Amino acid sequence: MKITRTIRSFEQIKILADARRLQLLRLLMAAPSTLTQLAAAVGHTPAWVKHHLTVLENADLVELLEVRTHGTVTEKFYASRAAAWLLQEIIFPSGDTPVFLFAGSHDMALELIAEHLAPGIDLLIQPVGSLDGLATLRLGFCHLAGTHLLDVSGVYNVPYIRQLFPEGLVSLMTLAHRQQGLMFAPGNPKGIHSLQDISRQGISFIIRNRGSGTRVWVDTQLQGLGIPVKTIHAYPREVSTHSEAAEIIERGQADATIGLQAAAVAHHLEFIPLFTERYDLAIPAGQLERLAPLLEYIQSAAFRTEVGSLAGYDSTHSGEWVM
Repeated sequence: MKITRTIRSFEQIKILADARRLQLLRLLMAAPSTLTQLAAAVGHTPAWVKHHLTVLENADLVELLEVRTHGTVTEKFYASRAAAWLLQEIIFPSGDTPVFLFAGSHDMALELIAEHLAPGIDLLIQPVGSLDGLATLRLGFCHLAGTHLLDVSGVYNVPYIRQLFPEGLVSLMTLAHRQQGLMFAPGNPKGIHSLQDISRQGISFIIRNRGSGTRVWVDTQLQGLGIPVKTIHAYPREVSTHSEAAEIIERGQADATIGLQAAAVAHHLEFIPLFTERYDLAIPAGQLERLAPLLEYIQSAAFRTEVGSLAGYDSTHSGEWVM
């Protein structure tokens, strides 16, 4: 079976930055070869090939696959340890300041946390949506993820965590409960009063990125109402944050969206509440000690007070472990 492996060490990346070694690896990905065959393919001596092959072998990129003996002649066949290599690496700033990488759904309380932790800790936020955030966490490319995915069972987040992390090595901590709803320009010039109204002719609706908790909720609700998504006149591009969606409406470039009440207030928009959700942080067991300063702050009275200042946020259960 042909498999793909991921390159995650800087040592491997540095080795493959040499075009000669990368060429040898590609040849060995195509088919097992001997030193003599490789030398003929690249136009160098077997000794030259052996030098670079040893480097690739020590880096766990190639392996000795088979030894064949024909009389007094011994042939060693080498091969790549994978049919293809996926190159992915996170590059963090250099220095003594700890860096935490967050991936997931956009949240305004998380932005307050980043401000509070700075400059002693850098919390880098990657707003990719709940599903992509959990996928990023699953791949090990972030330290924690944020999610507000409502399962068909009516339970937030837990079913998704159990499905994506069946080994049970990820915990969930509640960041806050949040109010989401319709937001539109002051005075409600388009007469928007319900979710059904966004399907009317002449209403431009800002659509959120696929996999975001808000997008999942909207798509589910529209399906329940029998409103085809294709009938919605959407803003021509997807946006990944509540703030970006609200800003577009504030500029008069679209009529409505669904997002956080806090974003509506920050951008002077009118708001109709539709639902309250639980927003959780997914944290791998191996990161709990590293993330202790962040988690301790979320469990503090100071954080609850600060989050309580955001419109539509309820910090009553902030810092509680869900699982």
